Amino acid sequence: MEIYLPALLLLSGCAFIHSRANVPELRPSSDSADMFWRLLAKLTFFLWLGMLVWGVYMQPLKNVVVGFLLCLVFNLFLAFRGPKPFWPGLSMGLGVLGTGLSLYILLFHS
Repeated sequence: MEIYLPALLLLSGCAFIHSRANVPELRPSSDSADMFWRLLAKLTFFLWLGMLVWGVYMQPLKNVVVGFLLCLVFNLFLAFRGPKPFWPGLSMGLGVLGTGLSLYILLFHS
């Protein structure tokens, strides 16, 4: 549980920011960076879904529900803040950290 909730929040934040940054001004200028961000956002979304399913089987159900609700609150917070120019970098950072934490959980806490 110690890192399950932060992993969910990081994964959710990365995927949400990518889905909201659909104007060219909020995309990385490099095509390779934009492709990396797109692939990372897809990976984090599916990993987020996988972590929710994993949590149903391996965590108390209360933790999964709290994690899901915290993700919704975090995404609402990001939505109310509005798009920012630093979102691509923030999203990539959240995605890399969330993926690392999730892989650590899946490999060493299963």
